[in-house]
Amino acid sequence: MKKGINYWAFPASDAGVPLALEEAFSYAASLGFEVFEPTVDGPGSPLSLETTRREAESLRVSAEKAGIEIATVASGLAWGCSPTDPDPAVRKQAVENSAKVMEIASWLGAETILYLPGMVSAPFIPDFTPQQYDDVDARAREAVSRLLDTAEKLGIRMGVENVWNRYLLSPLEMREFIDSFQSEYVGSYFDVGNTMLYGHPEHWIRILGDRIFAVHMKDFRREVGSLNGFVDLLAGDVCFPEVMKTFREIGYSGVYVAEYVPPTLGAAEKAAAALKLIEQM
Repeated sequence: MKKGINYWAFPASDAGVPLALEEAFSYAASLGFEVFEPTVDGPGSPLSLETTRREAESLRVSAEKAGIEIATVASGLAWGCSPTDPDPAVRKQAVENSAKVMEIASWLGAETILYLPGMVSAPFIPDFTPQQYDDVDARAREAVSRLLDTAEKLGIRMGVENVWNRYLLSPLEMREFIDSFQSEYVGSYFDVGNTMLYGHPEHWIRILGDRIFAVHMKDFRREVGSLNGFVDLLAGDVCFPEVMKTFREIGYSGVYVAEYVPPTLGAAEKAAAALKLIEQM
């Protein structure tokens, strides 16, 4: 497995200026990371829906020069523009946004995007009206179906992530959702820490098996029970020896990316040190 770091781990300057991706590539490589995960964020971000092919391909060259691979691309845009929103216009825009993220990922030379399938509700979006679970399920399946042609055309895989969206709450449900599309371009972007509130990551890993396209490494303290429960790697309740053992049992050989949201000073350095220990477990 190749260890990586997500762009969200790098805080902006004291003046609020985001770290340039080129600088992040070089710094991540110097810390021993083999993979870097860029993030498509809002307007004015280093990478956004307005990023051109020329700009993306320039970033790809910069990453290659830094000696680091871009294998995955993440985005949180679907939290504000969800493919399962009750408004059809919002759902349409969300599908268009995901198609654009896939296009940008292809320009960057990535293989997989992190895909947020929708939400019933989310604890960090208190003003969002909870949606009926079966309605969300139908809309989520329709959105993925509409994106399949783009995924196949670009050769970009959609890694459906298990997130705090109160939807796809079990590994059995996630497995059925993925398998229903019968496509090599739909799989799992598995987040280790996100399962901890209501399950066990090793169970998910074993059940999802070769459907796992990529992995986010996070840690979580169950007793906190809220977003504040996400802590530095090896500071929470994730049983990483069991997690790594299960990854080896299923033959997983993809990337595992440390994700920190929001970014904190020293996050990348701490992640690099922790992943060195984790990969030996």
